[in-house]
Amino acid sequence: MFFMTEKLDPKSADDILKKYDKESDTMMYKGVMAKIVSAIAITFSVFQLYTATFGVLDAQLQRAVHLGFGLALVYLLYPTRKSWSRYKVHPFDVLLAVFGAATPAYIVMEYQHLVLRSGTVSGIDLVVGLLGILLVIEATRRIVGLPMVCVVLAFLIYAFAGPYMPGVLAHRGLTIEQLVGHLYFTTEGIFGIPLGVSSTFIFLFILFGAYLESTGLGKFFIDLANAIAGWASGGPAKVAVLSSGLMGTVSGSSVANVVGTGSLTIPMMKKLGYHKDFAGAVEAAASTGGQLMPPVMGAAAFLMAEFVGVPYIDIVKAAIVPAFLYFAGIWLGVHFEAKRGNLKGIPRNQLPKIGTILRERGHLALPLIVIVYLLVSGYTPMRAALVAIVLSILCSALRKSTRMKPIEIVRGLDRGARNVLSVLVACASAGIIIGVVTKTGVGLKLASGLLDLSGGLLLPTMFFTMITAIILGMGVPTTANYVITSTIAAPALVQMGVPVLCAHMFVFYFGIIADVTPPVALAAFAGSGISGGNPLRTGINASKLAIAAFIIPYMFVLSPVLLMIEGTAFDLLLTILTALIGMVALSSALIGYLADDCSTIERLVLIAGGLMMIKPGFLTDIAGFALFVVILFLQLKRRKSAVQA
Repeated sequence: MFFMTEKLDPKSADDILKKYDKESDTMMYKGVMAKIVSAIAITFSVFQLYTATFGVLDAQLQRAVHLGFGLALVYLLYPTRKSWSRYKVHPFDVLLAVFGAATPAYIVMEYQHLVLRSGTVSGIDLVVGLLGILLVIEATRRIVGLPMVCVVLAFLIYAFAGPYMPGVLAHRGLTIEQLVGHLYFTTEGIFGIPLGVSSTFIFLFILFGAYLESTGLGKFFIDLANAIAGWASGGPAKVAVLSSGLMGTVSGSSVANVVGTGSLTIPMMKKLGYHKDFAGAVEAAASTGGQLMPPVMGAAAFLMAEFVGVPYIDIVKAAIVPAFLYFAGIWLGVHFEAKRGNLKGIPRNQLPKIGTILRERGHLALPLIVIVYLLVSGYTPMRAALVAIVLSILCSALRKSTRMKPIEIVRGLDRGARNVLSVLVACASAGIIIGVVTKTGVGLKLASGLLDLSGGLLLPTMFFTMITAIILGMGVPTTANYVITSTIAAPALVQMGVPVLCAHMFVFYFGIIADVTPPVALAAFAGSGISGGNPLRTGINASKLAIAAFIIPYMFVLSPVLLMIEGTAFDLLLTILTALIGMVALSSALIGYLADDCSTIERLVLIAGGLMMIKPGFLTDIAGFALFVVILFLQLKRRKSAVQA
């Protein structure tokens, strides 16, 4: 069948993933060393499951054990230099792994003494704390990247250089003892909220995703998307959008989503007639939306719940409508491109049947349904994830074709621990930034500076915040990006009367969309690696398809009803309807086709009409809708005349 035969070579897909996803480029041990690393990873997962089941340890102890396991694995799996062999263990990395485990272990062993002398740093405390901070920074370089290291170092330099800073940025400056004590021996620095969330909610949800992947849920989503949309105009592209949206419910990695679903959908799109630059862009834009798609979303969403101080289910509820609008925008883009190029779908007789798919593998989606039900019912995210993990294993056993063998269950523990490492390290390094901010007060100073720069006006403040988040997102993972922008930029929006959740969701969105924003658009680059297209052109096309993500945050700041935190059900429905029509106008303008090919004037009018309908307000909605109807009428009339001629 068509949907079974056009898959990229797994080795090529793996090479692309390693090239663009730093987390995937690990050591490939064999023999005893492979068993040692797996044993550490499995023990890590067992510890997390045990504490989730029987109760977590004191905050600093739980986070210290979590960090110790994480640093040991990072130093064993990610070599000091890229040029080093990926098959042979290096003594230097083993030494760093031992130190990585030992420095957090010092907190566990000396916990009572540290509590009793709180605020006083002894000589050995200083040595251990300083070493621990350096180990976190080096682990960040290995698995996250240099841009994040540069941001962390900039904040550390600021902590010492306070007396020499100009104007409002000046502060007393910190001694090495004050800084180390604050960053390493309190819950205000490395062991702060980000690592706390990683050591509880995030780990379990990532482990849940690893088990769902083992059950074959990804293939189920792709086949289901083929059955639903494969026959339509531009079918494979719509399959890419739908399958990536479904995969996004359990996976928060843009690049991994691109390679996972794109290795199948991109070759299908190219065979149908889509240009290779457009095919890679479709998958990149759709896969990036995975971090916006409830119920799991990206790891930063769990941090948002803690920072905003609301239950995680409120974040999920707020994200539903924006995520729907985002994927609707991409769907419209591929639809108009298919109509413009007269691209047909796949014959129905070459597609799987919905009934057959649901009958044979529908049970694999049951854990997703249950986790949503548990979250809505008031269960904590940790308890809901724990139940879902167990249920994913049990549900896979309902049919022989999906049943996991005992060794696969154990491998799931191994894979889950490895998958969390980049988030864990990003959270630890983000804790350094938060520690400096809380100790020096620089967050409020920068927020005030942002307000001064924008003249105290909301739209300029939003614009500068957007630029900051996108620039940071080009080199910093979403988790760390959100921590920085929510600490610095979100308070500026809140000071201007924007609801707290809207402000945090605003910076969250723009941190994610950096994955498809040139010049550093990792998801688009991964898509071009599969399609064979030009990375920059793929990134530009992906940005055009993801145009909704550049507009939706402005919408929910100006009209919080989109996040379901204000207004009535009628207000929400009316806002969604006008936003959808606005997305139709914008998508058709960017592609150059509505009911017929668009002239330059028509494209400009459609852009104006689309933006008017997206901006909340009765008069702007009416004006925008009128412009849209005029262009649609003219194109339908022109098309009818062409057919008659």
